[in-house]
Amino acid sequence: MDARSPITVAIARFEDLFALGLRALLADDPSVSVVAQDIAYDRVSVVLRAHRPQVLILDPAGLRDLAEVRELSTQHPHTRLVLLGDGVSTAESAQLLAFGASACLAKDTQARDVRNAIHLASRGLQVMPRGDDRDSGAHVRDSLLTQREGEVLGLLREGRSNAQIALAMHIGVETVRTHARNIFRKLGVASRRALLALPPPGAQPPPGAQPLSRRSRISRSRNAAFRPRRGA
Repeated sequence: MDARSPITVAIARFEDLFALGLRALLADDPSVSVVAQDIAYDRVSVVLRAHRPQVLILDPAGLRDLAEVRELSTQHPHTRLVLLGDGVSTAESAQLLAFGASACLAKDTQARDVRNAIHLASRGLQVMPRGDDRDSGAHVRDSLLTQREGEVLGLLREGRSNAQIALAMHIGVETVRTHARNIFRKLGVASRRALLALPPPGAQPPPGAQPLSRRSRISRSRNAAFRPRRGA
């Protein structure tokens, strides 16, 4: 594995218990460097201009409305947005991704999946939900790519063949095929053509998409503590 500079991360303001858990989670990851934290939402743009982090973690409940994600992704294209929230439906997650977010996860997502989302976002990849609204949190968690799958996805999007990916990653062709099948399943596509048709991070929302009201659509629970579950 090649040595890389730590991923620079900024953290917007979360409720106290969740913020403590999130900071502890990232402190345990030597590949991540937190450059700013507890950022008030009216100062997010100022901090992003000053620190230019690769990833910003924020709560959708802190935004004026969800369309603010589009403003942030347009004004700060060097920073990828990872959203951690409560009560966000699959449809809302999809719209947030269309607005430019790299990931939209539930706050009770496993610690390893939060880390994976940060790593994937830092490389310009997008974690996409699938399924319907009946169990949005589970669908978002199930759709998370592993770090290895994220690397394969990036090469697939470059148009490389299975043999070329195997050579670049020093793995077998059959392993590449297995990763590709998992990626297709998690992203809800059936072929490479469909995969390449997916909107990249920062894509503009489809015509007619309307901003969603934070107050009417986002649960602002202040009682949920961040309890990362350790898993291999």
